[in-house]
Amino acid sequence: MVLSAGLDVGSNAVKAVVIEDSGDSARVLGRGKLKVRGADVSDVVRGAFESALTSAGLAEGDLDYIATTGEGENVPFRTGHFYSMTCHSRGGLFLVDGATAALDIGALHGKVIRMDERGKVLGYRMTSQCASGSGQFLENISRYLGITLEEIGPLSQRADKPEVVSSICAVLAETDVINMVSRGISAPNILKGIHLSMAGRLLKLVRSAGVDGKIAMTGGLAADSGLVAAMTELASDQDFSIELVAHPDSMYAGAIGAGLWGAFRHKKLAMQAKGV
Repeated sequence: MVLSAGLDVGSNAVKAVVIEDSGDSARVLGRGKLKVRGADVSDVVRGAFESALTSAGLAEGDLDYIATTGEGENVPFRTGHFYSMTCHSRGGLFLVDGATAALDIGALHGKVIRMDERGKVLGYRMTSQCASGSGQFLENISRYLGITLEEIGPLSQRADKPEVVSSICAVLAETDVINMVSRGISAPNILKGIHLSMAGRLLKLVRSAGVDGKIAMTGGLAADSGLVAAMTELASDQDFSIELVAHPDSMYAGAIGAGLWGAFRHKKLAMQAKGV
């Protein structure tokens, strides 16, 4: 049995997990997540890591391998670092059995990662547009509307006449939202309009990657039920044969993938040391 930790260091938050890998199967023992919010990133990384350890009921010395991904190359206590897309594909497949791709939507970017049945990356497409399709944009809008991030999804799904935001520029899109509020457009209709706008661009990205079938949602916005619902609605309208699956642990997919690759690396190194 191998005990590993995975830390996904993002621009907006740090996610950490502790993984138990028995060889035949693996499971998540603990989780930790902290927002960066202008704090010292090294303190946030350590805090998320300690939170995951506490959740798992373990100490750092119990771990065989500590893996990082994202912007975690310089974490001083890491054992190794793994490429972000490799981790999201592996973590997405772990959470969504049979997935052919991962759709990672984070604070600044969105990307579609095609993968095989082992989680190996086959190709990808990444957004090159402004941040109006990102988690940071939605966070800014939620603050302006005076609602929490957790309220965005449920409110969006209560919309009866969504007002679509057409601009791909985050600054102009935020100006559109301000104008909508002044015109008396309700928060649910504003949010559903934003979600439909984001969904349209993300679906184009998925099409350009040549992906169909089951897609694992990963990253922070996988927890936004309103965005997932908007994408599912548009895909149906366009006769696009995809199945978008968001798992309760989707936001930890990168960290889970890092932890799984870390356990794999540890086993490989142990075999090499034995001359196997």
